[in-house]
Amino acid sequence: MSPKDKPLVWLGGEVKTPPLSTEARIEAGFLLRQLQAGRPLGMPHSRPMPGIGHHCHELRIQDASQTWRIVYRVDADAIVIAEVFSKKQQSTPGAVIRVSKDRLRRYDAIMRGNA
Repeated sequence: MSPKDKPLVWLGGEVKTPPLSTEARIEAGFLLRQLQAGRPLGMPHSRPMPGIGHHCHELRIQDASQTWRIVYRVDADAIVIAEVFSKKQQSTPGAVIRVSKDRLRRYDAIMRGNA
């Protein structure tokens, strides 16, 4: 990791084998390293999630038997991971959106010193 790379801040979820396959975990790690290095990702790997917040996206990881999503936000000083979940329906579940918003709101309050 270069000193210029942004750190990952994990607020929720994890990427480990199992439940992700080794291949899916490696893909997730590769894509997260791209983000840390400041490389923007677009479709098919990343999709904006403005319903969660400004600069929020979801990484799209296709596993052998299921699809994984990593909800993240690109901040000036870090890549903030709000949630990791298995996507089982076309739309993002409301509970994932609520949890992600809440975690990011609490993180922002802590970073501002208001927690």
